[in-house]
Amino acid sequence: MARITPLSGFPEWLPHQRLAEQALVHAVQDVFELHGFVPIETRAVEPLDQLLRKGETDKEIYLLRRLQADADDNNDAGLGLHFDLTVPFARYVLENAGRLEFPLRRYQIQKVWRGERPQEGRYREFLQADIDVVDRESLPFHYEVELPLVMAEALSRLPIPPVRIQLNNRKVPEGFYRGLGIDDVTTVLRTIDKLAKVGQREVHRLLVAQGLSDGQADACLELATIQAEDTAFVEAVKRLGSSHPLLEEGLDELARVVDAGREHAPGLFVVDLSVARGLDYYTGTVYETQLVGHEELGSICSGGRYDALATDGETSYPGVGVSLGVTRLVGRLFGQNLLEVTRKVPTCVLVALADEGSRAASGGVARRLRERGIAAQVAPEPAKYGKQIRFADRRGIPFVWFPNPEGDEVRDIRSGEQVPADAGSWQPPAEDLRPRLVASSTQP
Repeated sequence: MARITPLSGFPEWLPHQRLAEQALVHAVQDVFELHGFVPIETRAVEPLDQLLRKGETDKEIYLLRRLQADADDNNDAGLGLHFDLTVPFARYVLENAGRLEFPLRRYQIQKVWRGERPQEGRYREFLQADIDVVDRESLPFHYEVELPLVMAEALSRLPIPPVRIQLNNRKVPEGFYRGLGIDDVTTVLRTIDKLAKVGQREVHRLLVAQGLSDGQADACLELATIQAEDTAFVEAVKRLGSSHPLLEEGLDELARVVDAGREHAPGLFVVDLSVARGLDYYTGTVYETQLVGHEELGSICSGGRYDALATDGETSYPGVGVSLGVTRLVGRLFGQNLLEVTRKVPTCVLVALADEGSRAASGGVARRLRERGIAAQVAPEPAKYGKQIRFADRRGIPFVWFPNPEGDEVRDIRSGEQVPADAGSWQPPAEDLRPRLVASSTQP
């Protein structure tokens, strides 16, 4: 038999890892719903011209082609798998605007596909969890404060390292550049985005090659070095000497986000004016989220305000959104042995099997437990009870149930305590009812 070679960039988790991923998704989803976000799901494919609206290149998009397509059948021509959930969401809003209630608070948890070079934190198939608020024609600024706080709350419910959200605002660098007399804002933003990869000297060279003077290039780089956990960044920017109404507006908005963050979650937000990714697309506040202690992984969660993505030419639907890279996050947590679940299976109770003749009775116990929401399964085969207990222990199943005509008993195999029990009334501790995410007990 030919050896099977895994496909790079298409992760397949082991069962206990998939259980952990699902537990993480459910925890995040619960927070989204607590804040009033409703779920949607969009199709996996979109027209190519729609996919390219966000600035990606065709090299990053998987095109759709049927192996047996007729030569003259062009129905699939120009279709590609979506590489994020924001572009499909914008199309969804436009198609269903007459049936949606605005402002729309939506969450969406789906697979996406992106044709890039696989490496840690970068996959070709991965799961994302997005939240967005969109409205018709105008969207109040306060959503730019609310959305990152909601995502931060969701992440705080998880047994993971703390996060820090880096902030910028499109209006700050754009207003700053225009105040310097620079008109090609998008090109400068894309060049500044290379700062972490190629360094200041190379970025300076590129900016000058694009027509900026040495002084303009130096000022752009100085702006990108500014960081602050409070509103001190405002004066730091003003000292650089550029002046423009858009700059003033952006500084004010960014200061308001920082102040709100300090009030609700001290230490969560940090202004970092080197953040440039997506600024040619976003129109207001932008967010990038890092795991503290794992900054080399890059952003696990990003987003911002967008005003022009969803428009039919007559009506626009501005929005604010944040996207969590679920696969990127759990991939790092699994790889660093930082996350696990309390058991490898959903089962809470293993019902022991004395012999094949008692399978129906054991099955009846399991059924009664399941009717009350307690995950239960019957032992796969009759064996000495010690062997059945070891079967449960290897899977992390906390309880073994022993049916007996004279009265059933249940054992907590962790403590060894065994007590009489009735399948119609016995209840496990709440923390044992379902597998839970926990920080790994074997962290290095």
